[in-house]
Amino acid sequence: MADEPGNPDAWRIAELEREVRELRRTNEALRGYMAREPRLPNNGVTRGVTNGGWNVAAAPPGREEARWAPERSPRSPEPARPMVELRALGPIEAVVGGRLVDSGAPKQRALLALLAGKVGEPVAVDVIVEELWAGNPPPSAIASLQAYVANLRRVLEPGRAPRTPPTVLRTYGRGYLLDSRVVEVDVHRFDKLAVAGWQALDWGDPQRAVGEFEAALALWRGRAYAEVADTACVRPDVARLEELRLSVVEGRCAALLAAGAHEIAVAELEAFVQTHPLREYGCELLSLALYRAGRQAGALAVLRTNRKRLADELGVDPRPALQLLEQQILNQAPSLDWRPQPRAVAKSA
Repeated sequence: MADEPGNPDAWRIAELEREVRELRRTNEALRGYMAREPRLPNNGVTRGVTNGGWNVAAAPPGREEARWAPERSPRSPEPARPMVELRALGPIEAVVGGRLVDSGAPKQRALLALLAGKVGEPVAVDVIVEELWAGNPPPSAIASLQAYVANLRRVLEPGRAPRTPPTVLRTYGRGYLLDSRVVEVDVHRFDKLAVAGWQALDWGDPQRAVGEFEAALALWRGRAYAEVADTACVRPDVARLEELRLSVVEGRCAALLAAGAHEIAVAELEAFVQTHPLREYGCELLSLALYRAGRQAGALAVLRTNRKRLADELGVDPRPALQLLEQQILNQAPSLDWRPQPRAVAKSA
C-alpha cells in the first residue's frame, strides 16, 4: 500500500501534497497583497510583474479582481551572435567562440552531424542509435551515446559550470536537440544567400547576384552532412541541398551573362554541362553564352547534342525554351544580343 512505512511512493505523495499546500498559501497571500495594493489609473493599460513563474497583471479600471495567467515561457537574452557555428556543407566542423574545435571520434562527429541536420528539433534516442549503428547497435550503444553527448557538451560549451543545465546540446524528452537560439548552421546561411542571389537577379542587379551566389557556393567543402549523408534522417535534406547547389551554379552563370561576362560564363558552363549533361537550363545558358561570345556554331552544337541525349536516354524532346532558342540562334535574333541593364534601384528585402 502507498501508506506503508518505507514505501517510496508514500514519501513522494506526501511531498507533492506539501508542495500543493505551499502553493495554495502563496497564492492566497499574493491575492491578499493585490487586494490591498492601491490601484492607480492607467488608461486601460495593464501593469505586470513576474512572481514565482506567474504573470500577475493589474486589472483594467472598473474591474475589482486581479487577472492571473501563467507566463508563456521564460526567455533568456538573445545573444549578439550564436554561441556555436556548425559547418555541415561538407565534413562536420564546429566553431566555438570563433575557434575551430575538435568534434571527436567518427561516431561522435556523426552524432553532431545528425543533430545539425535537425537544429531546433529533437531527435529521438532510438532514431540516433538506429542511424549511428546502421540498424545493428551493440548492447553498449546507449552508454556510448551518452558518452558522446557528454563529450560534445564539454566541447560546445567549454565554459559551462559543473551541474548547470546545458544550453547548446539539450536533452529533450527521450532525445536530444541543438538549440537553434544559440546554434547557427551554414546550411541556413546558404539557403538565405541563394534566395538573395535570385532576388538580386530578378531586380536587375546582376553584380550583386554574382556576389550572393559566390558567397553561397564558398560555404561548400564537400557533400552536405558528409558523415551521415546516407542516413534516412537527413537524406532528403542532402538531396534538396545538392539540387539547390546546382541551381545556384546556374544562377551565378545567368548573372554573369546578364553582367556581360560571356567568356567567363562559357568556361564555367562547359565544365558544368559536361558533368550534368541532362540539366537543360545549364545547356540553355551555355548555348546563349557561346552565341554572345561569337561562337554560333558551338551554340547550335550544344542544343543539338542535348536534344539527341534527351531522346536517347529519356525518350523526350527538349523543353520549348530550348527549341525556341535554337530557332533564334539560327535567325540571329536581336533579342539574344547582350545589352547593359539600367542601374538597379536598391530594394529592401
